[in-house]
Amino acid sequence: MSYVLRPAGLADAPAITELLNEVDLIEIGRPETDLHTVEADLKHPEADLERDSWLAFDGDRPVAYGLLWDESGGERIDVDHYVLPGHQEAGQHVLTAMESRALAKARENGAERAVVHLHLNTGPTLDTALIRARGWSAVRRYHVLHRPVDAARDRPPQPPAGVRLRSCATEPDRLRVHALYQETFARHFDFQPRAYEQWLHDIDAEALDWSLVWLASTEELGDVGFLMARNNREAMGWIRSVGVLSEARARGLGGLLLRHAFAEFAARGRDTVGLGVDTGNTTGAPGLYARHGMTVHYAVDTWETVLR
Repeated sequence: MSYVLRPAGLADAPAITELLNEVDLIEIGRPETDLHTVEADLKHPEADLERDSWLAFDGDRPVAYGLLWDESGGERIDVDHYVLPGHQEAGQHVLTAMESRALAKARENGAERAVVHLHLNTGPTLDTALIRARGWSAVRRYHVLHRPVDAARDRPPQPPAGVRLRSCATEPDRLRVHALYQETFARHFDFQPRAYEQWLHDIDAEALDWSLVWLASTEELGDVGFLMARNNREAMGWIRSVGVLSEARARGLGGLLLRHAFAEFAARGRDTVGLGVDTGNTTGAPGLYARHGMTVHYAVDTWETVLR
C-alpha cells in the first residue's frame, strides 16, 4: 500500500484528535483525547512542526501520526506515535522519520547519541514486535488510575492543626509551585529540569484554571506541597501532579491534597477523577493513591531506543 507522509499543522488538529480517539477506543475502550490537548501539543514552542511532526495518509484518511520534542537540550528526545492496526507500514514510515530526526536533533544539541523515549499503551495498536526489531525495549511502566467521586461523600477535608491549604492565586504562588515541582520530582524517572517559562509552556498555563492548583504549608516549614489539577478533559477530572517535600512526608499532606481535589471535582459535578503514576515510584505514591480508592484504568509502558 502507498502512503503519503507530510508534516502536521495546527489545522490538522481535529483530524489528529479523531485518529487518536480511534486508537483510544481500541486500546482503552472509549475515546479520551480532547481537541485542546492536541492543539496544545502542536503549539508547543519546542516542536518545529515542519521537522518534528508527521502525518501518514491512506488516501485522504490519516492513519498514523508522530510528534517529537526536546526538553533536555541534550541526548534525551521524546516522541509520540499513533497508528491504526491495519496500517503498520505507515507506522513504520513515521518511526523511521522520527528516529532520523531524533538523532539529528541530539547531534544539534552536541550529543553523540540520541536516547529516545516513547509511551505506549500496554496493549497498543502499534505492533511491538516491529519496534523490538528496530532496537526498542520497554523500560518503565506507568498506571493511569481513576476513582469515582460524589458530592455527598467527598466533602472538603479539615486540615490538621498547623496545616493550611490555599489556592494558587498569585504570581509568587505560581513560582512557588514551580519550585516545589522541580524539587519534589527531581529524582523521578524521566524528569527533566525546567526553567519557569518553559514549565509554563509544558503545563499549558494559559489554559490552566489556577483555582485547581493548591499549595500546602505548615507553620514550621512554610510551603511544602502542591497539587495541580485540570478540569478541561471531557472524560474525567485530572490530577496532573502531586508533590510533597521529603522533610514533610509521612504527615498525611499528600492524602489531604488528594481529598481536597476529590471534593472540589465532585462539587463541580464530576463523577470521575484520574491521574498517572510511575509504578517504580519510590516515594510511596502508588500506595497513597490505592489507600484513597484509586484503581487502575489502563497501563502505559515507556519504550526506549539508543541511536548513534
